[in-house]
Amino acid sequence: MTVEVPHPPLAGRRALVVGIANEHSIAYGCARAFRELGASLAITYLNDKARPFVAPLAEQLGADIVMPLDVTDAGQMAAVFEAVGTQWRRLDILVHSIAFAPRADLQGGLLDCSAAGFAQAMDISCHSFVRMAKLAAPLMTEGGAMFAMSYHGAQVVVPNYNVMGPVKAALEATCRYLAYELGHRGIRVHPISPGPLKTRAASGLKGFDLLLHDELQRAPVGEAVDIMDVGFACAYLATPYARRMTGTTIYVDSGANIMV
Repeated sequence: MTVEVPHPPLAGRRALVVGIANEHSIAYGCARAFRELGASLAITYLNDKARPFVAPLAEQLGADIVMPLDVTDAGQMAAVFEAVGTQWRRLDILVHSIAFAPRADLQGGLLDCSAAGFAQAMDISCHSFVRMAKLAAPLMTEGGAMFAMSYHGAQVVVPNYNVMGPVKAALEATCRYLAYELGHRGIRVHPISPGPLKTRAASGLKGFDLLLHDELQRAPVGEAVDIMDVGFACAYLATPYARRMTGTTIYVDSGANIMV
């Protein structure tokens, strides 16, 4: 069966990207890749402090919608999806690329993680994706693709990843269950697992530089992953070429995950 894909392959598609903090963000790589392949963009920023870093990037990419979104604020989340529905009438792609844990709970071992810190990490890093999916699904009237950013620490123990290991494991399971629930609507859901990247979020992990070095030593390709590698992987999965793929954790890590 021949798959007909327009040129460029995401022409006419509409993508909401959540999680850009600066030009080093994975979410920015996704937005750039979508735009290069023809998609229209809606971009969010966390708050007024983040706006000066994100707004110029959104302008550079020609984003149609640029709005604040703190996922702990239900009103802001509803406003973003209302704007998407009003301006675009539909949505084709959703990227959730946010994670948070209080520094004390992240940098201490799991045994020392407070209940409040664990709950906050789970809410912002995982359950917010469920809330987004619930608002996005009715707008995906022609099917669509949803992505959430994970890490290999969801599957194996990575020293110093601490509370984020269980949280990302929950996020990956969440993606699988959403893939099951939304599949009949033609909506596909993937957890994406990049290799270590020097993002703002990574700066909160102890020993990150050592982790990055170790990953490079083990990876069969032997090259560091960058944000565009992740972005183009998501862009491919959003095209009809990947129309029968859903629910699977996709590694973008130069093959490091296959090594002992």
